Amino acid sequence: MATVLVVEDERDIRELLRRYLERAGYAVVTSGTGADAIGHLQAGSADLLLLDLGLPDIDGFEVLQEATLLRVPVIALTARSSVEDRIKGLEKGADDYVTKPFSPQEVVLRVGAVLSRGNAHVEATDPIRSFGAARLRIDDARHEASIDGRELDLTPSEWGVLTTLASSPGRVYSRAELVNRVRGYEFAGYERTIDSHVKNLRRKLGDDQAAVVETVLGVGYRMGLTRDD
Repeated sequence: MATVLVVEDERDIRELLRRYLERAGYAVVTSGTGADAIGHLQAGSADLLLLDLGLPDIDGFEVLQEATLLRVPVIALTARSSVEDRIKGLEKGADDYVTKPFSPQEVVLRVGAVLSRGNAHVEATDPIRSFGAARLRIDDARHEASIDGRELDLTPSEWGVLTTLASSPGRVYSRAELVNRVRGYEFAGYERTIDSHVKNLRRKLGDDQAAVVETVLGVGYRMGLTRDD
C-alpha cells in the first residue's frame, strides 16, 4: 500500500483529500506545516508528496526541494493558476500540478498516474538496456539509469520521458504523445510542461545532452543514441 503525505494548511482540505485517498486504497499521513512535512520526508514515511506550496511557516518550494533530494515524487497544490507558476513548480522538481479549487477525484487520478509512472517497465523481459555503445544504460527492474557510468537521479516524470524515448530510438515523439505517455492524460499547457521536464533531464545528462535527447523543430523529441545489440 503506497503512503501519500498530504501537506496542506487548511484542515478541511486536508481531511477531504485524506478521505478520498483512503477510499482509493492509499495510506495517508497529513501535515499542516512545512517543517513537519520535512520531518516526515526525512523519516521515509511517504511514497508521494501532495504539497500545498502556500504554507504558513516556510516556503513550499523548500519542502519541494527536500522531496526532490529524497527522490519522493511530488504533486503541487496551489491557488496560482498561471502557466508560468506551473512551469516554475515543474522546473523545481514537481511531477504534477493541481490548481485550486480542484476535484478530489482528479487529485486521486493524478496520484495514481504519478505512482504508476514510477513503477513502469518493471515487467520488461529485457530489463537492462544500453545505448550508444553502453554510454546510456537503463535498468528497468531497478528503476535506474546512468550515463557514462554516472547514475542519473531522475524524477518520475523525467524517467517517463527518458524511457519513452528509449523505447523506440530515432522515433520522433510529439509533446502531446509524451505527455500522454508520461502522465496518462492531457492538460492545458502540456507543451511547456514537457519542455520543462526535457530541460531538467538534459541538465542531468550533462555535456552530451543534445546527443541523447534530440529536438526535432516543430515536431517534438527523439532519442539520438542507437540501442546496442
